[in-house]
Amino acid sequence: MSLWQAQQEKNRDRAQPLAARMRPRTLGAFAGQRHFLGPGTLLRRMIDADRVRSVLFYGPPGTGKTTLAELIAHHTDAHFDRGNAAAVGVKDVRFVLDGARKRLEQDNRRTIFFLDEIHRFNKAQQDVLLGDVERGVITLIGATTENPGYTVNSALVSRSQVFNFEPLSENDVTALLRRAIADEENGYGRLDLTVDDDALAHWAVASDGDARRALTALEIAVESEREVGSAPPIQAIRIDLATAEASIQQKALNYDHDGTEHYDTISAFIKSVRGSDPDAAVYWLARMLVAGEDPLFIARRIAILASEDIGNADPRAIGVASSCYEIVHRIGMPEARITLAQATIYLATAPKSNASYAAINAAMGDVKHQRTVPVPKKLRSASNRKDGTYAYAHDSETGYVDQDYLGVDKTYYTPAQRGYEVRIAEFLEWVKSQKG
Repeated sequence: MSLWQAQQEKNRDRAQPLAARMRPRTLGAFAGQRHFLGPGTLLRRMIDADRVRSVLFYGPPGTGKTTLAELIAHHTDAHFDRGNAAAVGVKDVRFVLDGARKRLEQDNRRTIFFLDEIHRFNKAQQDVLLGDVERGVITLIGATTENPGYTVNSALVSRSQVFNFEPLSENDVTALLRRAIADEENGYGRLDLTVDDDALAHWAVASDGDARRALTALEIAVESEREVGSAPPIQAIRIDLATAEASIQQKALNYDHDGTEHYDTISAFIKSVRGSDPDAAVYWLARMLVAGEDPLFIARRIAILASEDIGNADPRAIGVASSCYEIVHRIGMPEARITLAQATIYLATAPKSNASYAAINAAMGDVKHQRTVPVPKKLRSASNRKDGTYAYAHDSETGYVDQDYLGVDKTYYTPAQRGYEVRIAEFLEWVKSQKG
């Protein structure tokens, strides 16, 4: 490479965004993910031994999935191909696979294929990879922000090791920012730059564990303060808390209305109500509403919760849920948020019972498996019960008569010892005592 070409490449690198320039060149500089990349952990041992097989990187944006794939490629003697599933098709993948086979046959050289956003491939596209992954023709590194258990072909998942990336800690984000401030080659080390500690702390919190977002905020803050045409390090720059706050805007929620986040969030909401935690339930409710979830979808889930998880432990819960749905349907957002919150808090703080849920499931299970019984003769319709064998309960002073209504000895409903079902249990004990 000539001196001129080297300078041109250097200029291109400097034109890249700060987050791209600050990508680590070594595993030692990689931030976060110590649960699978720390000393002695599985992936670290695989990399050190050059025994990386097909893997899937799953986690939120800005946590190092692409960077780690590049570092793995740097540590191996394999050929490296990369693509984004949103931009490449089956033809492009077949081209990569053909090249991988030729390298393996001619030079015994392996190929690593990094496929970003692999969840955007449909099943047919993913199937193209399956055979060559299984035979070891390529080492696939797939990256996705969606749970691969839902979005990636199960056969491909079973042939890959899945590594779950977590958001970076505040300390990790702060360390990355300080490194970018001090780095003379790729960061702002050549500037007379001072960043207040509270500004760094704000970015560390507001970035929500996303390194790219934190570094972009730093870049915006610095570049907005620099005088046009000034040559470093003449101009002194100071970034205070106000500048830091202005440089990072509210993060758009990662909420796929048809994907994993949709189901994960409503699941967290349901489990929080069931677990009698009104604070957690209201938080997950707020998260769904801010993300633009259909409020009627939430109201329907509240109606289901009222019967499935509360039932007759508090018979009023189903009325609250019904009223909630009706009001949400009539008034819509933003006022519906208050009604949804009221119903959520009521259900979260109500006594819990799944006895009705268990009872109907058990009974339907018997019916579906044909463990059925005929309707007892005395319980059939009025035109068929003229023999006087049916005893009318209201003719009794107690409102109860000892009569077999099923024909077999079977218990489906067992009330919980909570809330109103305590009284129901007492009544059923009395009924039992009246049987002959």
